[in-house]
Amino acid sequence: MLLRLLLLFTIIPLVELWLLLWLAEQTSWQFTLGLVIFTGILGAWLARREGLKCLQTIHDRLQRDELPTDSLMDAMMILLAGAVLITPGVLTDLLGFSLLVPQLRRLARKWVARRIKARMFVSSTSNSWTTSEERGRDQVIDARVIDVESENSDRQ
Repeated sequence: MLLRLLLLFTIIPLVELWLLLWLAEQTSWQFTLGLVIFTGILGAWLARREGLKCLQTIHDRLQRDELPTDSLMDAMMILLAGAVLITPGVLTDLLGFSLLVPQLRRLARKWVARRIKARMFVSSTSNSWTTSEERGRDQVIDARVIDVESENSDRQ
């Protein structure tokens, strides 16, 4: 985990700085500055548009008494996209714009869901979270749903 944080906060900004300086050397500093400003404005606009669509989808699903799990994950990715798009850099802009494209976001959502599923498991015996390495084998949990309101109306 420490290595990942080191990578995130040290190496990636250094690579971003190198890429921006290289781009300025290949073109001009005015072009590079304009590109950073343009991608920031475009990214903010796209993040707002996609975020409002996602919010509407969440609202619609809640109105239909459905859990908006995919939409909530989309909202998290749009928020991440907006955060990386306001930071100047080539790699972060590529990540941010890719998370704003619905088809690519769907692929990222599936990848994240697989990673979460592989790491977590609800144990039926201890009601605690365990990692996939600790669980050994999958367990089937039988459940029965009791509608309290219908039982009360049947009794009256």
